Amino acid sequence: MDSESLKQYLADDPPTIVPLQIKPHFEALSEQEKHYAHYISIASFAGTRIVLRQTSPESEPIYDFIIALHHHCDGDWKALQREAGLSDGELQSFLNYSAQFLGNLGNFKSFGDSKFVPRIEARQLKALATVSRQTLDIYEKIKDGIFASHNMAEMHLGYPDQGHVSTYYPDSPDITKEEITIVSDFLESKGLLPENTRLRKTKEGFEVLIASATASPTGEERDLQESEWELEGRLKGKKVMLVFGDYSKQMFKIAEALHNAKEYASNETQASMMEEYVKSFRTGSLQAYKESQRYWIKDKGPVVETDIGFVETYRDPHGIRGEWEGFVAMVNKERTKAFGKLVSAAPSLIPKLPWDKSFEKDKFLTPDFTSLEVLTFAGGGIPAGINIPNYDDIRQTLGFKNVSLGNVLSAKAPNEPIPFIKLSDLDVYQRCRDQAFEVQVGLHELLGHGCGKLLQETSPGTYNFDMNSPPINPLTSKPITSWYKPGQTWGSVFGAFAASYEECRAECVAMVLSCDFSVLEIFGFGDGTEDIDGPAGDILYAAYLSMARAGVAALEFWDPKARKWGQAHMQARFSILRTFLDAGVEFCELESKEEDLSDLTIRLERSKILSLGRPAVEKYLQKLHVYKATADVEAGKKMYDEVTGVDEWFAEKVRPAVLRQKTPRKVFVQANTVIEGGRVGLREYEASAAGMIRSYAERTYV
Repeated sequence: MDSESLKQYLADDPPTIVPLQIKPHFEALSEQEKHYAHYISIASFAGTRIVLRQTSPESEPIYDFIIALHHHCDGDWKALQREAGLSDGELQSFLNYSAQFLGNLGNFKSFGDSKFVPRIEARQLKALATVSRQTLDIYEKIKDGIFASHNMAEMHLGYPDQGHVSTYYPDSPDITKEEITIVSDFLESKGLLPENTRLRKTKEGFEVLIASATASPTGEERDLQESEWELEGRLKGKKVMLVFGDYSKQMFKIAEALHNAKEYASNETQASMMEEYVKSFRTGSLQAYKESQRYWIKDKGPVVETDIGFVETYRDPHGIRGEWEGFVAMVNKERTKAFGKLVSAAPSLIPKLPWDKSFEKDKFLTPDFTSLEVLTFAGGGIPAGINIPNYDDIRQTLGFKNVSLGNVLSAKAPNEPIPFIKLSDLDVYQRCRDQAFEVQVGLHELLGHGCGKLLQETSPGTYNFDMNSPPINPLTSKPITSWYKPGQTWGSVFGAFAASYEECRAECVAMVLSCDFSVLEIFGFGDGTEDIDGPAGDILYAAYLSMARAGVAALEFWDPKARKWGQAHMQARFSILRTFLDAGVEFCELESKEEDLSDLTIRLERSKILSLGRPAVEKYLQKLHVYKATADVEAGKKMYDEVTGVDEWFAEKVRPAVLRQKTPRKVFVQANTVIEGGRVGLREYEASAAGMIRSYAERTYV
């Protein structure tokens, strides 16, 4: 790889390392609640190696290499530096890489899916490895994979037959997208859920690897009685076999920790939830997992909030297999009050969206919506907010939960640069961006992901709409002509681009409703009177500026070689920037006087947000929503591909300017809980690369 291309893949120098502040919230818990949080925290982090194995073949041995070096020198990195004969800069480069690696739990960015490589040479890595026999043995496993590949496609996650990396299809370099689709569709027809699976191609056919502590669950413990089939059609004669016991060692530890957590549950609902988690993780049953999520939704307003499992499907190129994650958090009662008001107002806000009631749930299922302070978030990265579960049948009948992660939202690096914002806008942006982001997250999670109805044939001949008088499609002014067939889900129909599309829909809902000053009043801004130049107007302006800036910065996550997006949220934000720009120069424009766009800034007319910005987003949102509701994947994909397409100017002019000014994504140092003398305590670490490494090294159960 040439040196210019390599630059975008070098590890952050330095990474932005911030502490996840939690101590006062944890100490406010009762001893029972601390024990409950402790065991679920262990269960969450016990899945660390699962995430590593879901990322790349070399991620787990790189993790072992970092931890082995820490143990060798007991965290005295200067002593290790002397032993290995490295300079200060060389050691620091390795530590910076290690912190970014641990912050992403792998050597591919969890936000962007592109590989990052250390800023040291192979001989310097070898020098580190020579300090012990153990590290030298591990070095042999990572010496090639840790550095840049000569094949640019291998620097990105994606389908193996397109040259990309994906360990959701282990030991299967020749598996094709078509084969993955055929097997996935076949398993869907059998009713087997895919979130906790991986797929391996063999000479005989395909092995579906199911995450479970046991390799041989009994018939009644399994979701399907059958375990082997012969395919027809294009893959006629090939077998599909279910193989249990993927990640068995980790799943056993997870189930054991959750069994212990059950003893400290605050109520029967929590105890039942833990039982179903344990059943699912021991046997691989996702029906048991869905049952855990039903209990989770019923556990309203807990002091300790948690969820755990194979949840988000962003990193599987096929968009159906989930990455391991688990979190434990404490409710921030003060910040939760505003979200409670938003939940109460939701039924009156949904009708303000650009579709009629036939495209909306018959009844808004009032969810829990809480602001949480995170103790533990195990996974590839930490989001700012969450709306789960992702199972449509549960969402449409029982509802869902929303959480805003307060100490993630408020975490700041000192002197953080802010490119692309005009000097004249900098004051309002810096004063209001955090509050604007909290409004955005709240609307995105609650009303964005929470609104809307999938028009379905729920079983043969049974529909969740009036088939004799079908809803009128607002895009055509004619009755709808498509809907979801029995067994189909939103994810199975829209496939790989479903995640980004849905994030875009939720973001647009937030952009539309944040223009409503009664909504801003709910969050404590203004008195509900429309005043674009007042304090509430500052929040709205900062929200639109933030979205436009995110759309520009998104180009970092677009790969010019593969011409594909590597991050679902950023693809969505770029499309919203395009929507702003398409509303006309009277509303939004990217400005620059320099040929290389080094002075690129966003001009967004505050006075035109309500008259031009909101209508443009509403028009886009209406299409996104109707195509999703009616299972019109052809029209939805065509539109989304067009609006997220990167033209020559964005690719060759704007993107290089973005890369020159990109800022490192935050990585969080998290505390550990420990039991000493029968009581649970909190062990915190300094916000540094060494502190990050020590926090992982002391999780001896990983």
